[in-house]
Amino acid sequence: MGFWDFFWLLVWSFFFVAYLMVLFQVLGDLFRDDMSGWFKALWVVALILAPFLSLLIYLVVRGRGMAERQAGSIREMRAQTDAHIRDVASTSSAADQIASAKALLDSGAITSEEFEQIKRKALV
Repeated sequence: MGFWDFFWLLVWSFFFVAYLMVLFQVLGDLFRDDMSGWFKALWVVALILAPFLSLLIYLVVRGRGMAERQAGSIREMRAQTDAHIRDVASTSSAADQIASAKALLDSGAITSEEFEQIKRKALV
C-alpha cells in the first residue's frame, strides 16, 4: 500500500465517521421530536433508502428545530446537574448538624426538646 492509498483511506474514513456522527445526531433528534410516529418512520425509511440525500434534506428543513431541541436538552441536563450539586453540597453530615444544634442548645437559642428533635432528624 503506497502513500496515496493510505492518504485516501484516511480521507474516506474521516468522511465516513463524520457521516455516521451526523446520522446518529439526526436519528436522536427524530426520536426527541414531537412529530407523529408515521413521519418518524418515513424519515427512517428515507434515511435507509437514500441516506445522503435524505440526511441533507433533513438538515436543511429541520436544522433550526434540531438545534433548538439540542439546546433545550443541554439546558435541562445542566439544570439537573446544578440541582444535584446544590443538594450534595448543602447537606452536612449528621455529626455537623448535631454539633451545631448543641451549640444552639448551649447558647439557649433552642430548648432540649428541640435539640432532641434535631438529633433524631439528623440520625435518620
